[in-house]
Amino acid sequence: MLSQQTVLMTQGHGDQLTAELNGTALFRYHYRPQLPAAECPSPYMHPLRTLAGRVVSGNRPHDHRWHKGLAMTASHLSGQNFWGGGTYTPGAPDAGYLDLPNVGRQDHLGFGSIDSTGFTEELAWITADGELWIRERRRVSVQDVDRAEGSWTLEFSTELRNVRREPLLFGSPAVFGRAQAAYCGFFWRGPRSFIGGRVLAADGLEGSAVMGAASPWLAYVGEHDEVDGHATLLFRADPADDEGGRPHWFVRSETVPMVNPSLAFAEERELAAGAVLARRYRVTIADGAWNRATIAAHLERCPW
Repeated sequence: MLSQQTVLMTQGHGDQLTAELNGTALFRYHYRPQLPAAECPSPYMHPLRTLAGRVVSGNRPHDHRWHKGLAMTASHLSGQNFWGGGTYTPGAPDAGYLDLPNVGRQDHLGFGSIDSTGFTEELAWITADGELWIRERRRVSVQDVDRAEGSWTLEFSTELRNVRREPLLFGSPAVFGRAQAAYCGFFWRGPRSFIGGRVLAADGLEGSAVMGAASPWLAYVGEHDEVDGHATLLFRADPADDEGGRPHWFVRSETVPMVNPSLAFAEERELAAGAVLARRYRVTIADGAWNRATIAAHLERCPW
């Protein structure tokens, strides 16, 4: 049954916020993480769980220590790195990645509100040189809890205001020449057991054909370790945004499980001085392996 159930938001350890529903911790939000500077210390959500308590996010995997569950990132921002790890640099050895002194951070400034469905937060994006470039306001909330369907939805909205006094350019490795490496923005890293998961999108697209597609939704179906069964994550973008809710999707499944509605899939995105880039996403997290019919039924019940 679809409902808007009360979520218990509890703070702990002075740096975490947990969203709990009927005894299940749906997600833990780390808003002041103690991380190496090279990993771009920034708020993130991990673990994400289904209503049955199954974990559907990965954190600091050995292949990419800077991948943190579900987070807002920018791999290339006017020469700065707000994601962590090496920066793709055309012509450089080792597949083009260099560890540069350009990794910034996202500082938690405070919560505007914490209520029965979620929270609002103010953040500052600070460069490696200590300059404030972006003031961000985000809202994270729990929506559309459906016990019969075995799903709940996380809604993430953000407003990124350029306070640098000159344009900011969002980019990605793909923009600078590395094919199909367009990660930039709202980014999910799945657990290692989800490698080889099934990827679906609108218009009958599936598997590798989804990479770069402009689609209103993307579904990732993975299988758990330790316990029997699957889980599905259904990603959507708000049709009211300037892309009409059809972002170009960066997604991988064969080597690492990751999904990102890219802000810069093929070309840089300019954010003028004083301007605001607004985005709103929904991630429906469900127990079980959803197919196209299940997805269509959910989207009909839970439209934007």
